[in-house]
Amino acid sequence: MDTEKLKSDICAKIDSEREYIADIAEEILACPELGFKEYKTSELVANEAKKLGAFKRDGIAVTGVRAELGNSDSPINICLIGELDSVICQAHPNAAKDGAAHACGHNGQIAVLLGVMKALAETKIVEKIGGRVTFLAVPAEEMIDTQYRKQLKAEGKIKYYSGKQQLVSEGEFDDIDICMMVHAQPGEETAAVYLDGSSLGFVSSEVTFHGKAAHAGAFPWNGVNALNAAMLSMMNMHISRESYNDKDKVRIHPIITKGGEAANVVPDEVIMENTVRAANPAALDFAERKVRRAVQAACIATDASATTVGTPGYLPLMQSHALSELFASAAGRFVPEDKIKWGIDMIGSSDIGDISCLMPTIQPTVGGIKGSAHGADFEICDAEAAMVIPAKALAMTVIDLLCDNASKAKEIKAGFSPAYTKDEYLHFLDSRTYTDEFIPDK
Repeated sequence: MDTEKLKSDICAKIDSEREYIADIAEEILACPELGFKEYKTSELVANEAKKLGAFKRDGIAVTGVRAELGNSDSPINICLIGELDSVICQAHPNAAKDGAAHACGHNGQIAVLLGVMKALAETKIVEKIGGRVTFLAVPAEEMIDTQYRKQLKAEGKIKYYSGKQQLVSEGEFDDIDICMMVHAQPGEETAAVYLDGSSLGFVSSEVTFHGKAAHAGAFPWNGVNALNAAMLSMMNMHISRESYNDKDKVRIHPIITKGGEAANVVPDEVIMENTVRAANPAALDFAERKVRRAVQAACIATDASATTVGTPGYLPLMQSHALSELFASAAGRFVPEDKIKWGIDMIGSSDIGDISCLMPTIQPTVGGIKGSAHGADFEICDAEAAMVIPAKALAMTVIDLLCDNASKAKEIKAGFSPAYTKDEYLHFLDSRTYTDEFIPDK
């Protein structure tokens, strides 16, 4: 089979769909939705998939959508992912009333996903090769709006706060062998591709400090100040920062979400949310233990007590170098050599890291982006660089993986050693869900 002819055909088809891709991105930009609330975006994806005869199911992980092309008996199933959700950025010019805004480029991801789906469906290239491609529109990558997710969990609608984690638990990745997606590279305004970079893993916790209320002016000594305990715990975290090795990229960032009821009452309940990030699991565990001790030490000093509820965050991203090389070769047809950059870490965190611990995975980041991630100035400024070129590169990589009876995909799969089986991974997530009570000795 002439793979070069197939690549030429798919690129020509994507070129002809430039306006379609740009329009999808603009439509989603205008209706940003937070995680597990992406009903309008989900409906848009499902409708497009139905038009193409690719729709499989929706309502997975609450708002996720699955579509498929090709032969269900194919020995290899390649998955392309796009993320449905937005972030919160009230100052963004396209922000919704609740502050939701596409200041991370997920609208462009979905446009790329649908652009590749449309091109592959209408050229029937996957069927010609005899392969199989799954398209997943995934909710809730951004770990925000946690109170709503707690509500969904209490109602039994989700078990995990991340869209990809939830989809793993629902079995949507059981028949998938290789995953690929692209992401925006903030501040890179021209055509560029960043490959093989990692991201930080993280864990989250919510700490409720319990004190004793008293009149803050008349009898403060009769109270136990929960806010003092929270502030002291944050100081303890701060002064431990120099104990972390720079190579581990440890980041600790707590916030107070409830500081008390009134200024003239000694605060008896204060709530702190905290995120601990690191570049590897060992450093993450070390930093998390120190953070928990920081809370306990603050309670001992102030006579407060604390309830800590831990929730699993994300694992560090471990990209498949072999997959990255295929993508680089495809993207190199359109991106200058000096704009193909290797090994630059993302620093942030994403649940694609979890998938990369289960199967060969890549998330190249791409240019055509103005401004900062999650900032009011974030903008897709070059649709060609941000969406059209990535769509071509993904489609050509699919062809490379599936041609010759999926020989390259089989080779990459055989050479991959997962960090976890599915059962081990879900057990790991469950072990990160805990409730600790700490009451200091009187």
